[in-house]
Amino acid sequence: MADAAEVTANERKILVAVDESEESMNALSWCLKNVISRNSKDTLILLYAKPPRAIYTALDGTSYLFSSDIIATMEKYSGDVADCIMEKAKRMCREEEAEDVKVETRVENGDARDVICQMAEKLSVDVLVMGSHGYGPIKRAIMGSVSNYCAQHVKCPVLIVKRPKSSVGTK
Repeated sequence: MADAAEVTANERKILVAVDESEESMNALSWCLKNVISRNSKDTLILLYAKPPRAIYTALDGTSYLFSSDIIATMEKYSGDVADCIMEKAKRMCREEEAEDVKVETRVENGDARDVICQMAEKLSVDVLVMGSHGYGPIKRAIMGSVSNYCAQHVKCPVLIVKRPKSSVGTK
């Protein structure tokens, strides 16, 4: 009879935050090779946070209004980007021969920091996997670090996959 630890280890929920960046796809690839257990009942949840619609304001505080056609076009484009990212991530899962793993996709609207933290809690995931853009201290201070924010705010373990070192110039 299998003990509770063995059963739990074979039934993990792994949340991977994906976006259009190379770093997020690298994190997914690393996760497929190093985190996913073969012959397990792992569930891999691919999450894309669709950015909120930009609001353009003038200096005097009045907002620019867009026609419904423009708004619909912007929404369609945003949906197309999400579909493309998810298809690329699912294709990567198939190519990495992770056929034993159940793959789910989620596209949520909102700021990536909030969406990732909320979904990690809502779905009761066992681990959150994210890529790191590797920004320097100045750019990170200006733009903020989604991975750092999530590492500080989610309750589950967070695995941050750094960008691989460039092989340019090495033998």
